[in-house]
Amino acid sequence: MTVAEAIKPRDAVIRMAPYSPPTGGRLGKLRMDFNENTVGCSPRIAQFLRDQISEAALSVYPDYTGVREALAPHFGVAPDEILLTNGTDEAIQVLINTYVDDGDEVLLLRPSYAMYRFYAEVAGAAVHEIDYKAPDYAFPIAELIDSVGPRTKAVLVANPNNPTGSGVSLEAIESLVRKASHAVVLIDEAYFEFSGVTGIGKLAQYPNLFVSRTFSKVYGMAAMRVGCLFSQAANVAYLHKAQSPYSVNALAALAAREAVKDGDYIDRYVKEALAARDMLCAGLDRLQIRYTPSSGNFVLGHFGSRALEVRDALRDHAILVRDRSYEIPGGVRITVGTREQTGRVLEELGRLW
Repeated sequence: MTVAEAIKPRDAVIRMAPYSPPTGGRLGKLRMDFNENTVGCSPRIAQFLRDQISEAALSVYPDYTGVREALAPHFGVAPDEILLTNGTDEAIQVLINTYVDDGDEVLLLRPSYAMYRFYAEVAGAAVHEIDYKAPDYAFPIAELIDSVGPRTKAVLVANPNNPTGSGVSLEAIESLVRKASHAVVLIDEAYFEFSGVTGIGKLAQYPNLFVSRTFSKVYGMAAMRVGCLFSQAANVAYLHKAQSPYSVNALAALAAREAVKDGDYIDRYVKEALAARDMLCAGLDRLQIRYTPSSGNFVLGHFGSRALEVRDALRDHAILVRDRSYEIPGGVRITVGTREQTGRVLEELGRLW
């Protein structure tokens, strides 16, 4: 046996397709591609971090004392029902590491956030995907519920979904959680602030329910990599056992604590983004460009064979949008931010179309 053969990775890793998001060269452009806050975080967060940074502070391991206690009232949970995570990505990873064994069935929707499949495949799970169907790409909740079987160990869904923007009601989520009572069910609410639908209030009722939130979207803290995973306290205690003790850096934890204090900033941004979403949809209607109705801070436009042409032409004018035609034919996802920014996008689309 050669050295190369002796250190061969696990088969699950060999079979995986690499995930390489196009994150380079974005600074200074109109970022309508990653569903980030397009104007930045609350100014008080940046000032708070400047005040916190010192040689001594950066030399000490993170201390999370008081962070969960500060976040709990904002999210309407108890402190022991919160797991602080390194973005939603770690929330997914820790959930799977805690509950999913090699060969266990994991149900996902397709297309959806790539990290669900990524971490399920790393764990060696048997991934079963239910497709969003053209032309409307409505949330396939009935098909998902029907797919839950005795072998299902985990169900991972985003509500609203990325990249389609499709959402589903809390009543439908409850039907899924009841059907999958023998499995863990993660509802990823990265875009909750734009949809208003949350399962957090149902955690006490369903011991198999988990809800994740992120500070990367509406809070404008994508660079900090911080999120939360919520469930009943007994579940969170198990999740803690499967998590690295210092996975969230100290500045990110402190920034999250500060972010929830500036509710006025978040409310203003959400109101502006929702107005911009209406403006974008109206503009696409005028241009006769079909799109999927969205409950998030983005809209999936359907540009047919011109999808890549549209993406590249907008990029030439320093406007970044996300091509999703590799999984949704003709699909281009456009983030909404402010009405002024949306006006720029529509102006360029008008020239192209």
